[in-house]
Amino acid sequence: MKHAYVFPGQGSQFPGMGKEHYENSAFAKKLFEQANEILGFRISDIMFNGSEEDLKQTRVTQPAVFLHSVIAYRSIEQARPDMVAGHSLGEFSALVANGALSFEDGLQLVSLRAQAMQKACELQPSTMAAVLALDDAKVEEICAQVQAETGEVVVAANYNCPGQLVISGSVKGIEIACERMKAAGAKRALVLPVGGAFHSPLMSPAKEELKAAIESTKLQQPTCAVYQNVVARAVLDKDEIKQNLIEQLTGAVRWTQSVQSMVKDGATRFTEVGPGKVLQGLVAKIEKGLEINGVN
Repeated sequence: MKHAYVFPGQGSQFPGMGKEHYENSAFAKKLFEQANEILGFRISDIMFNGSEEDLKQTRVTQPAVFLHSVIAYRSIEQARPDMVAGHSLGEFSALVANGALSFEDGLQLVSLRAQAMQKACELQPSTMAAVLALDDAKVEEICAQVQAETGEVVVAANYNCPGQLVISGSVKGIEIACERMKAAGAKRALVLPVGGAFHSPLMSPAKEELKAAIESTKLQQPTCAVYQNVVARAVLDKDEIKQNLIEQLTGAVRWTQSVQSMVKDGATRFTEVGPGKVLQGLVAKIEKGLEINGVN
């Protein structure tokens, strides 16, 4: 009977996010103002009053989701996770929740990550696509074939839940792969409105930029294991946590496998902490019969 806390990533943002916390909690207000100072711009103003377009900018989205998630977590009285995990960006929120990473260091790393990813996106036209109702192994096989035949980058990037896998790569590679996925029986193969090929080799320039910052950041001994995206299992070792964070930029988000590992290790209750309800839906599709709720 273990309690897992999970944290969302990019895509869960919404206009007005965090405003309620700011208005009702002196502690939240203090963290927002601290974040404004660390980032060098008033992210709180964009979160509370900005449009969907304003919030879609990667340099804004990632710190905004991280900030909202950390504040939501700290609003939970007597939060005692037995294990934590985060989807992509959410891994940084998870590491603040289990005490491995300080809020200040986490925010600085997230901001640097967002800017580095934005720069990598601008180097080459790239994108992602959601493939629905096709076996994971078939998706991987088609990606490998397209890469081998065309030289274009196409990889499986986000294993969100059974029947929902996001692929990532060059614009041309993704277009070819989507046609082949549909021909192979996918219900849909839909190009997503994202700025680049996250979790693919095309993020290598961002990975190099972030590597030095992560390596020089001091981590504390975590209070519980984090189930990291690239390995989909419990991790407690500080050096391994750092290495997995670095690998995450070009590696796949193995969310399906991470949730399955958490359940195998005794998790029966999942709480999504942060904006939106995306992870609650995914967890319900991955494993039946769990207790699932959210705190936002």
